[in-house]
Amino acid sequence: MNKWYQIFHKNTGLSPYVWVVFYILPFYFIFRSSSPYEVVSGFIMIILFFICYRLSFVSKGWLVYFWTSVMIVISIAMTLLFSYVYFSIFLAFFIGNVQNRAGFFTLYTIHIVTTFVTVNYGFVTQNSLFFTQFPFILISLIVVILLPFNTYSRIKQGQLEGKLEDANKRISELVKLEERQRISRDLHDTLGQKLSLIGLKSDLAGKLMLKNPAQAQAEINDVRQTARTALKEVREMVTQMRGTRIEDEMFRIKQILMAAEINCTIEGDLKLGNTNLLTENVLSMCLKEAVTNVVKHSGATACTVTIESTRTELLLKVKDNGSGIAEAARNYGGHGLQGMKERLEFVNGSLEIISEGGTMLICRVPKVIKQGS
Repeated sequence: MNKWYQIFHKNTGLSPYVWVVFYILPFYFIFRSSSPYEVVSGFIMIILFFICYRLSFVSKGWLVYFWTSVMIVISIAMTLLFSYVYFSIFLAFFIGNVQNRAGFFTLYTIHIVTTFVTVNYGFVTQNSLFFTQFPFILISLIVVILLPFNTYSRIKQGQLEGKLEDANKRISELVKLEERQRISRDLHDTLGQKLSLIGLKSDLAGKLMLKNPAQAQAEINDVRQTARTALKEVREMVTQMRGTRIEDEMFRIKQILMAAEINCTIEGDLKLGNTNLLTENVLSMCLKEAVTNVVKHSGATACTVTIESTRTELLLKVKDNGSGIAEAARNYGGHGLQGMKERLEFVNGSLEIISEGGTMLICRVPKVIKQGS
């Protein structure tokens, strides 16, 4: 149950000013009555309705259905006694906030039936107010039918979007954790052995300094060479960690295609400003592999690279006018295509291969907005 409550409803499809009218209207209908007893009873029902309306939003369990039942009874009484049918709209909005599926459909059905029965009773008894208000009553009935589903669906969508956001955050955390573990493994493999070797050779050189200076000098030279090798490997590792932007990779593939005398066409915006670096780096590697395949195997004279962005995903298309692709390769038989498929799966993406009038590779990745630092 949604505990949120405001005196003016938002995002219901109705203007807040319309809700203000619905709050004031019952008093107008009550004052039309000549009997003081009816006026007092009407005031009591209005106050009781809004008390129940408030309590229904903050209650849990069976109390929600109890307060809703009281509101339905009051709505029926207000319709029969004062021809005021618009409490049914308040009920329609509240019922849409009931997120228990069985409870929602039960209350929705009861509310629809009671509202239609009381309205038809007013017409059968030839209540003049019902005929003068007919257009507004008709609109109210439409709202009673549609508003609960609109509210119910909107809240469900909000909950799903919240879960998706939490899942994206979790994925981002897992990616960071995996990256830390990979960096630690690379550092251990790259530096661990060499630092141990540097330590041993340094100790040995210290011992040989007086006994055998020439051998000590050789050991020192080995230490220097090992340190340089380690530094070079660390620099290479850091370069790989930085990743590659699509825009930078596109510049390089233009040069490759130009050197291979293949006409290159670029379509779409290359600046993926709201895409995280991991996703863009994966797309860059896939783009590099796809263009390499075009140059080596396709025999094409033209290649088109297209980047499309939808609300939910990014698409990278690489199409050539070459000889097509073999059936075995279409099933990811080659190491290059298999590597692309695995990279894309790491970011919940997919690879599609189409071989008609050439070859087109379609890389799809979900659009995960990068988190602010």
